[in-house]
Amino acid sequence: MNAPRKVAVVILGWNGKKFLEKFLPSVIQFTSPELCEIIVADNCSTDDSVEYVKVHFPNVRIIQNFTNNGYAGGYNEALRQVKAEYYVLLNQDVEVSEAWVESVITEMEKDKQIAAAQPKLRAYHQRDYLEYAGACGGFVDKYGYAFCRGRLFDITEKDEGQYDTVADIFWASGACLFVKQDFFWKAGGLDEDFFAHQEEIDLCWRIRNMGYRIICVPASVVYHVGGGSLPQGNPRKTYLNFRNNLMMIYKNMPASKLWGRIGVRISLDVIAALQSVLRERSFNTLLAIIKAHFSFLTSLSKLNNKRKIAPSKSAAALYPKSIVWQYFVKGKKKYSELPGV
Repeated sequence: MNAPRKVAVVILGWNGKKFLEKFLPSVIQFTSPELCEIIVADNCSTDDSVEYVKVHFPNVRIIQNFTNNGYAGGYNEALRQVKAEYYVLLNQDVEVSEAWVESVITEMEKDKQIAAAQPKLRAYHQRDYLEYAGACGGFVDKYGYAFCRGRLFDITEKDEGQYDTVADIFWASGACLFVKQDFFWKAGGLDEDFFAHQEEIDLCWRIRNMGYRIICVPASVVYHVGGGSLPQGNPRKTYLNFRNNLMMIYKNMPASKLWGRIGVRISLDVIAALQSVLRERSFNTLLAIIKAHFSFLTSLSKLNNKRKIAPSKSAAALYPKSIVWQYFVKGKKKYSELPGV
């Protein structure tokens, strides 16, 4: 048996043969076999993804999950079978580029307190623009809204090198998440109750609560399609995003601030839901948000058991202003325009 490589690049696939055909060749081309093991973890696909990889990429290791427990459960199940100092959780719809692994690992090894990292994410279909799911690193505001260096709400910035410095961030994108194995499991792994969406932010928040650093390394560049499993506007995606965000806030926010922030957040969700009715002439988003709130409220007893936080660290790391106010009222459309960043 071959000795474990330092880095395990793990692509969680689900009915993604078209993505594997398109993007796995770039992963193989730009990933050092001496440094990395490439693994496709199949999340109980019903297409012929597994057979395709076996035939066309025989050197790629395959792990087969026999149930589809989403991004969180699928990765936890697969990573229990992987030995490496570093995990790279790579979406099936990501194209990588030269030295994408080495650039990040070099920076991570400069400080033992760095637990996780991400590269620069550009949009696959608009290659000179930063990408929604991570851009140049993620942050969370005082009310639990996620935003990025290079993306506020639905506006992504053109990449002109404005965020090309290595920087400490609050969360690293699950589209291409580098994380030290020890810290991944010490933080409890991904929360399988999330199923999919924002589970990487929750994991990073827990890592930050433990006192460790998370960084973005823009010298490493990858290109993300996005929406490969659930497209934007899908009611299931809306439900998961709103429910999971409330669950994440409840798990990680300091007790002194918890219910005030939850109350504001639910109120803002209601406004967003009503606006969607006027905009879409449909009740799909409204119903998804109501369902998300109900699911969150009925899970509070279970969530209480997950509140393992260091309040001072958690509070200090959040962006102390409202990104909703800055964006919609103050007209700040770029990360660099936000006060205090």
